[in-house]
This record gives sequence, structure tokens and C-alpha cells, in this order.
Amino acid sequence: MPSQYEEERVWEGSNHNQYEEEGGEDVIDNPEEVLQECLEKFKTPDYIMEPGIFGQLKRYFQAGGNPEQVIEQLSINYNAVAQMANLLAEWLILGGVKVTEVQAMVENHLKDMILKTFDPKKADTIFTEEGETPAWLTEMIEHPTWRSLIYRLAEEYPDCLMLNFTIKLISDAGFQGEITSISTAAQQIEVFSRVLKSAIVGFLQSSDDWQNSVNECAKMVCHGAHTYVYSQVIVHILSQEPRGGAIMKRLGQEITRCAQQSGHDVTPITLALTAGESWRSARTALAAMLSRGALNPADISVLFRAYTQPEPPPVHLLRIPQFLELLVDSLFKSGSKLNPEHKSKYMYLLAYAASVCEGVTPGRPVKDELKATVQAIEKIHAVCSSSASSSELIAELPTLYHCIRFPVVGMGVLVWVECVVTEPSYFKLCTEHCPVHLALLDEVASCHQLLHHRLLRLLIQLFESPQDELEILVQLELKKMLLDRMVNLLSRGCVVPVLRYIKQCWQRGDTDISLIRYFITEVLDAIAPPYTQEFVQLVLPMVENEEITGTMRAEGENDPVSEFIVHCKAHYVST
Repeated sequence: MPSQYEEERVWEGSNHNQYEEEGGEDVIDNPEEVLQECLEKFKTPDYIMEPGIFGQLKRYFQAGGNPEQVIEQLSINYNAVAQMANLLAEWLILGGVKVTEVQAMVENHLKDMILKTFDPKKADTIFTEEGETPAWLTEMIEHPTWRSLIYRLAEEYPDCLMLNFTIKLISDAGFQGEITSISTAAQQIEVFSRVLKSAIVGFLQSSDDWQNSVNECAKMVCHGAHTYVYSQVIVHILSQEPRGGAIMKRLGQEITRCAQQSGHDVTPITLALTAGESWRSARTALAAMLSRGALNPADISVLFRAYTQPEPPPVHLLRIPQFLELLVDSLFKSGSKLNPEHKSKYMYLLAYAASVCEGVTPGRPVKDELKATVQAIEKIHAVCSSSASSSELIAELPTLYHCIRFPVVGMGVLVWVECVVTEPSYFKLCTEHCPVHLALLDEVASCHQLLHHRLLRLLIQLFESPQDELEILVQLELKKMLLDRMVNLLSRGCVVPVLRYIKQCWQRGDTDISLIRYFITEVLDAIAPPYTQEFVQLVLPMVENEEITGTMRAEGENDPVSEFIVHCKAHYVST
């Protein structure tokens, strides 16, 4: 009781000081109206628990209100909902429910109630009435539960001043990493800068999961035109740093790609951040094609003339990823029609972008590899556009294998093979165990590590594609052949992504166990210690599984399965 009394005295004291600071009594024009308004509020359930109770009591008494009446109204309408909730929580804890579970129940119910009844206008009055940051708000953002509530409310009510201010408080408190998807952050440059920094750091620290990091970063950056421009300028400046600049340039390109996939035309911004401002005709031609997402002979001719001059524009203009993809698709995709008169110009521009580098002297690029690259593109384009059958392609294998060593040709061959083998009738008409088109992918994997992820995506697409028109045994043989391609990809350095996919197939249970067994057999034949911890964590559970490797084990420990398990147990105890 004494503590309760002292608490009441503190409230009274603070309230008295508050009145004194406000400087005397306010002049009330219509006392009757004020009395009626206050009484209506006093009649609402548990109004005595409201933060504004003291302000309303002051208005009521200044208007000549009756103390007995207000006491009666507040008492009658006191339902003690909050106190009953506390009492119920104590009973649950006494009944054996964990404190954390009870707390979660209460918090989740409160979150649901707030989401249903939140009024942004009333929330904004917190600042107009209190004039400073409420202590309870500062304490509130220290808890993950209530921060997540603020994020959800901020998405629904982006114009609420109280929520915008709270987002800034959260950012100031160091939790900006949690608000990467909050649109409210994009309205405050200080908050957005911190969030952008966290997203970039996350991208730089990610390894195999870098694509998800890029997607999260791009989603935030593409929230609006102002966030996109601001972010791309920062990334562009960082891309010019000698250390790590190339990684930032890649991040900027991936963000541009995501913006384009979302239907935004960001060509003017892309070109504004690309060197070569004095080459207006070339930039205009490039901008026209990028905005339309299609090439045309007239603009290609303008670029061709510019890059065959003694002092051509910077090669960076041609190295915009979207433009390179358009060139590769036009030259290597099956069914692509090019005007024979202009075909050589397309090839020249692609070869120029892929092989030429800027020289020491401005305007004097190094073209040592240009001629050979043009010739390789011409030869492979002739093969890809000939509609030759698999048997006819065998005669072209020496040419294909020789030219695939050029990175741009390797990309072109991958695009061509992707287009051919994804035709619904391809495997139905195929008679070879390993079609020539897929054999070419092994050579691409061998020569070009940077194409491994796209190559794996194609193999996964083929592996999961339904081939219902084929017999069951034929389908199994087809999938084994695709697994052979994955094992080859693994042997060329794409280890973790391949193993992670096969492990997912096993855990999902949607892949014939004989195929998992076949893959494990091939992998064990191809590997030798030492192994990395991550490799063991991915492979060992599958090798130890009796259903997968039970029939592969011999008596003793002389078989590959037992030898692998023994080695891992001896050297990787923590797994």
C-alpha cells in the first residue's frame, strides 16, 4: 500500500508540474460542450487507463465539472481488462505453462488487436500532445516483437508521422538490417542510407546464396525512382574503387536487371552512369534499342560505324548486359532471323564488346583478339543457324570445341543448346544415350567457370521437366544421363550448388531413390580426400543412408561407401 500511495503521489506531482508548465488555466468558450464531450469519454470502458486521462480531467474541472460525477463515471466503467489479462497470465503460469509461451500469447493477441484497430491519425496526436518522444516508445523498439509490428504497420500506413519517426528510431538503435523491405525507410534518406549499407554488406559477405542477397537488395532499391537513382549513383562510385570495384559493378548490373524485369525502363539512368558522353549518336542509338528491348538494323549500323572509326567510343558503352544479351540471342537463338546484309555488323559489335580493352592512350583500344573472336562467332553462328541434326553436328565437333574456348562463344553455345533441348519433342526424337547438344555443355563447363550457375539451372530444368511420353525405363536413363552432366559440372568446380540440389531432391522425396544412389556412386568414384567441412555435411548424410547405399556396401570396409564414411568419421568428428 505505501508503494502504491507513493506512486499516486508521483503521478499527482508530475501532473501538477505539467499544469504549471502549461501556464495557468485555458479560457473555455463553451463549458457545456466541453463537459458533455468529457463525460462521453469518461463513459467509455477503462477510460481511466488512457494516457490522456489527466488532460481530460483538467478540461472537465476547468469547465466547472462535478468531481463526484466524474468519479462515479470512471468507477462504473472500469472493467479492468488489462488487470484481468495480467491475472489470467499469472494463472496460466501457475498452471504449468511456460512464461515465454504466456508472454507470446499476450503479445500476439495484442499485435492482432493493434493491427485491426490502429488509427494513424490518433497515433500522430502522440507527438502533438506530448511534444517529445514518449519513453514507452523508446522501450518498445528494444523488443523484436514490437519492431515487427511497427514494420507491418509502416507498410500499411506509409504516411503516418508517428510510424515514420519510429522507423528512424529503430534505425538509430542499430536495427536497420531488419527493415530492408520497409517502404517507409525509402522516405528518409538517413534511414535508407543505413539500410542500403546493410544490404550491400550482406551481398558482399554472401557466397553461394549471393543471388538471394541481390534480389533482396534490388527489391529495396527499386522501391521508387528516387531510391533507384540514389543507390545506383552510390554503387557506381564504389565500383570505381581499385579494391572490390568489380564486385560493386556486378551488383549495379544485377539491380538494373531486376528493375527491368519489374517493367521499369531505367535506360536513361544506366546510360547517364556510363562513360562516353561525347558520343551522342552512338548513345542515342543504344538508348533506343535498350528502351524497346529489341535490336534493329538502323541503330546497329550507327554503332557499327562509330566502332569502326580510328578513334571509337569507349567499349563500356557496348558492355551493358542488356545489350549483350540482345546481341547473343539474335545470333545464337534458334529461329532468330537476321538481315544477311547486317549480320556481320552484329557479330563485329559482339566480338568488339567481348575482346577489346581500352589502351593506355585514350581513343586507342587494344584489338589484338578482335579478329579471332569475330571469326569464332561467325563459325559457330553458321552451325547454330543451320538446323543440322545430331548426326550432322558430329562433323562440326572439332570446330565447336575449338571455338567454345572463347567466352562469348561459350555463352552463345549455351543459349543455343538451351533453346534446342527445351523443345518439348527433343528427347522424344533423340536416339543417342548422350545427345551431342548436351555433350557440348560438358565442354562449356570445362572452359568457363562463370557459366556454371546458368548451366546448372538448365540441367535442373531438364531433370525436373515431365517426359510423360517416354517409357519409365527410358525416363530413368535420361535422368541418369543428366546426372552424369551434373557430376561433370561438380568435377569442374561447381561442387556445393550441385550437391545442395541433389540433397534437396532426396529430402523432398520426389526423386527415385535409384537416381540418388546412381549419383552418389558416380561422385564417390570421382572424389578423393581431403574434403571441406561443407562438402562432408552435404554428402555424408546421403552416403550413410541405408536406403541409398545399403546395396553398395561389401563385407568389411573395402568398398567406396565404407571407406568414405570411415574417413569422414575419423577426420570430421563434429559432423
